[in-house]
Amino acid sequence: MDNFSISIFDNKILFQIIKEIKLFSKYKINHYEDLDSCVKDAEKGNHIVVFFNNPSDKINKYNFPSILVVKSTSAINKFSNILNDEIKVPFTIFDFKKKIISAIAKNEFKKNSLINLKGYTIDKNERKIKKNNLELQLSEKEVDFLILFSETQDPIKRDLVLKKVWNYSDETETHTVETHIHRLRKKILDKFNDSNFIKNNKKGYYI
Repeated sequence: MDNFSISIFDNKILFQIIKEIKLFSKYKINHYEDLDSCVKDAEKGNHIVVFFNNPSDKINKYNFPSILVVKSTSAINKFSNILNDEIKVPFTIFDFKKKIISAIAKNEFKKNSLINLKGYTIDKNERKIKKNNLELQLSEKEVDFLILFSETQDPIKRDLVLKKVWNYSDETETHTVETHIHRLRKKILDKFNDSNFIKNNKKGYYI
């Protein structure tokens, strides 16, 4: 988390206070007055932005971690579903610090739950697979199955799938793997129109 940058948008006084008392000594502290520049830098990654009230109607489209500082609970209720956190004034500087640290920790946890797999994103926590603004709910076993593919470039043998996902022995006679793959292929085809998501050859299954 040490490479994180904390960006304060449109509140130079708070920015100066934080810098002066060295509240976040291991983080880089930025101040922005131009929203587009702030968003552009934040979207590059490892940024958390502190907004004051509602800086823009586009706020619900931002994908970086952020905190909204507001004067009324109505503003909190409006944006709580799209922001990592919020804080109502007045607040102490130590309350502010706890909010920042919490938001950074949540973001790191979320990042660690994401797996990129052949153009798809697997969210282990939400048990979803996502691509091009589409998402599909997965079962726990389907997530475990896809994690196997993310760990190797080689085809995966049926016996290994049985052992890793279902804890079955190599000698177990079952069509569990084939049944689950058939169902997952259909779900992927229906949601993403992808008929080649899971393929197989003599060496095993691969993506």
